[in-house]
Amino acid sequence: MTPTSPLSAASSLTPSTVYDAIVIGSGIGGLVTATQLASKGAKVLVLESYVIPGGSAGYFDRAGYHFDVGASMIFGFGDKGTTNLLTRALEAVNVRLETIPDPVQIHYHLPDNLEVQVHRSYENFLQELGDRFPHERDGIHKFYDECWQVFNCLNAMELLSLEEPRYLMRVFFQHPLACLGLVKYLPLNAGDIARKYIKDPELLKFIDIECYCWSVVPADLTPMINAGMVFSDRHYGGINYPKGGVGKIAQKLVEGLENAGSEIRYKARVREIILENGRAVGVKLISGEEYRAKRIVSNLTRWDTFEKLLPSDKMPPAERRWQQRYQKSPSFLSLHLGVEASVLPPETACHHIILDNWEKMEEAGGTIFVSIPTLLDPDLAPEGYHIIHTFTPHLIDEWKTLSPPEYEEKKEEAAWKIIDRLETIFPGLDAGLDYMEVGTPRTHRRFLGRQDGTYGPIPQRKLMGLLGMPFNRTAIPGLYCVGDSTFPGQGLNAVAFSGFACAHRIAVDLGL
Repeated sequence: MTPTSPLSAASSLTPSTVYDAIVIGSGIGGLVTATQLASKGAKVLVLESYVIPGGSAGYFDRAGYHFDVGASMIFGFGDKGTTNLLTRALEAVNVRLETIPDPVQIHYHLPDNLEVQVHRSYENFLQELGDRFPHERDGIHKFYDECWQVFNCLNAMELLSLEEPRYLMRVFFQHPLACLGLVKYLPLNAGDIARKYIKDPELLKFIDIECYCWSVVPADLTPMINAGMVFSDRHYGGINYPKGGVGKIAQKLVEGLENAGSEIRYKARVREIILENGRAVGVKLISGEEYRAKRIVSNLTRWDTFEKLLPSDKMPPAERRWQQRYQKSPSFLSLHLGVEASVLPPETACHHIILDNWEKMEEAGGTIFVSIPTLLDPDLAPEGYHIIHTFTPHLIDEWKTLSPPEYEEKKEEAAWKIIDRLETIFPGLDAGLDYMEVGTPRTHRRFLGRQDGTYGPIPQRKLMGLLGMPFNRTAIPGLYCVGDSTFPGQGLNAVAFSGFACAHRIAVDLGL
């Protein structure tokens, strides 16, 4: 997925410079950390192994189409409250990004002809879901209203590092009820709450896929804090698509980073984190160059950080315990399609989820995710055409040992299976197909630099909400982690939260 116009590295970069912080990786969590620190006056260097920023929030161009690498359903671009973290991250470095509101978050196509649209309007969504399950109308209201209780607690306070005692004391005295409310929900999962109010097995399955579509696990394994954020913010701040594509988020953050006097370097693959007397003091690139900093931040997964950049035989006990609690989620098989506009019926929603069998929800190929961003921003495709990005979970084990001919054959076979599934809701898709590019877990591993191409960590078993998820500091002095391997987990707004928290903790540690 090589883009057509790689960005250049900052010209003032020199190995002799000692930075306040080095950030390894330019995913959104890493860029938010870097820009937050830069806005406070820190000198930051971001090292990105690829030729553009953003990671899974990147982009690539093909045949006149401007594709998002990952999903197009974006939280965090609201204009009120405190949970609009992407808006706040851009504002911190004095850049702005036009966004387009999405009136429907997801159109579900589920077993037994269960069709539900999650409208931006909360009342319209509850009405539609209640019409399908009239005997559970009261339970539906109570469950989603309790999600709002979580969201309102989050939305009452500035979201920074939970590792910083002075911040916690200040927030508690300013918002004691909100803090106590969050403490109540920290050990709980969404399934625990759903079963308090809902008995219908099909409706509980719907709650499962409501969680699965962003957490990649069912409700029993999804922390209630995360569910409260997602299920409410989609109606509060709404889903808002960035004009020009998701890749614009990272590009704008880089613009703000450089305007603030910090730097990013591309094609800079880190080989190891340098330790002196047990402390992280710098990084060494595969080129042999070394860079030093007061603090080192890894935006890689914790597996990549502690098994590749550090001696795996000296992994801190805390990391071994974390790996016993969490496992790598599957990667994805992705199709980036260009199709004739006539393929899509009028009033088609931007995002869809297709599932034919509840028992196969978590299996490879079971759940099909669909994003059609040109319904919001037509400029991403040639006139008269649309982009369809569709993807489904897949494990790398099915792909990694294939020979080149076997690999291409399996890609082709898997792609047409998905297109056949899409034909059920978009008849004529095959005939209207103009362009197709297929990405596998091997593709994600190669271009995103994530072990096995994983989407992120998921619980190995039922855990107590978010209590098992680590914060940004690690057992190695001077080393921090940011991104979906840290509190509060997966999703663009969640990793932005992680970035705010990480930068706040480092700024306190540096006295900024």
